[in-house]
Amino acid sequence: MRKSHSPAKTPSLPRLAAASLAGTAIEFYDFFIYGTAAALVLGPLFFPTFSPLAGTLAAFATFGVGFVARPLGSVLFGHIGDRRGRRPVLVGSLLLTGIATVAVGCVPTYDSIGIAAPVLLLVLRFLQGLGLGGEWGGAVLLTAEHAPAERRGLWSSFPQMGPSLGFLLANGIMLVLSATLTDAQFAAWGWRVPFWAAGVLAAAGLALRSSLAESPSFLELREHARVPLAEVVHEHWRLVLLTAGALAVGYAVFYAVTTWSLAYAVERLDVSRTVMLACIMAAVVVKGALTPVAALLGDRYGRRPLCLLGCALSALWMFPMIALLATGEPLLMFLGFLVAMLAFITMFAVIAAYLPELYEPRVRCTGAAVGYNLGGVVGGALTPIVATAVASGDGTPWGVAAYLTAVALLSLGCFALLPETRPVPEPAPVTA
Repeated sequence: MRKSHSPAKTPSLPRLAAASLAGTAIEFYDFFIYGTAAALVLGPLFFPTFSPLAGTLAAFATFGVGFVARPLGSVLFGHIGDRRGRRPVLVGSLLLTGIATVAVGCVPTYDSIGIAAPVLLLVLRFLQGLGLGGEWGGAVLLTAEHAPAERRGLWSSFPQMGPSLGFLLANGIMLVLSATLTDAQFAAWGWRVPFWAAGVLAAAGLALRSSLAESPSFLELREHARVPLAEVVHEHWRLVLLTAGALAVGYAVFYAVTTWSLAYAVERLDVSRTVMLACIMAAVVVKGALTPVAALLGDRYGRRPLCLLGCALSALWMFPMIALLATGEPLLMFLGFLVAMLAFITMFAVIAAYLPELYEPRVRCTGAAVGYNLGGVVGGALTPIVATAVASGDGTPWGVAAYLTAVALLSLGCFALLPETRPVPEPAPVTA
């Protein structure tokens, strides 16, 4: 039986896009601030009995737990989104992620409570990932399902700018703290400040999202999936696996640049963390600014061609990027990061329109979110760990370049097997 829904006033697209962008920026701020802290301080503070290399690996392992939790979050919140609506997902996911992030900033170190410290860190990182697993699907679908078909790529790209803003905000705060505090002050309490700030940001995001209207596609459904995950697994399992494999390269490239390279350059090349944060942030600024441009190209030429181009560029650029990183020269490292980020956004600017178009509305929140977040497990969770392990020897870490190139080729193959989804404009009526 169809559930009744009270009519809701359709919001203006700019207001809806702004609210989605702000929410994703806040939630990805929460997620990214952990990655930066893992690269800079969590190893010695929470795993002091390990060697420096092992401590970094352990910190990145807790970082990876967030990615493992994201598909579970997409299942949980996807069920809510497909059964109850997209709007409740936005509120619940933001609240969960915000609380978990503030709590990370309050966890005592290993010296204070022993083994309980890394255990608490692990649990809270899992909760962060659980919340973020629901965030992307809710924010993207609410925007994509309100947008006109011919400009769906453009309007859906606004939530995709959220990760860039969240990253810049997280690392901007870390950069200021790193530049103004001594190493002792930063290790003692400075690294906690960005986690505490997440509480204020989450409250602001909840206020922005409290009055959003429900998605028209959801309201028009005559029948909702009883168990969305079961339907996705039974009828769309091949599509989920292909989308996960296709998106893996985006995660791998992004976290190789923003997380692994930060730890590698600071620990192995003796580049200051301030310089590294500045180089990475500059590349992310350009990426964020060009997101709507790439999305417009997706509306004009199609989603799949841009995704194939981004994968090909990534495969061709990984060895040059590692060579530029190994120089330790800021301008050369920035160039390496910049081209990698441009290849990344060529794909990910159109993903927010592409994935919802691949799945039917009744299971769209679950299917799109599960595929998106499984890609994060393959590309995001493993990359810092694998890269740190294969770069443990002396010399230029070509093994990292080989790994990233292999992931890019995997994703290229998966995108090649996916169909194009861009709506074809109807021909203009012929007048006599």
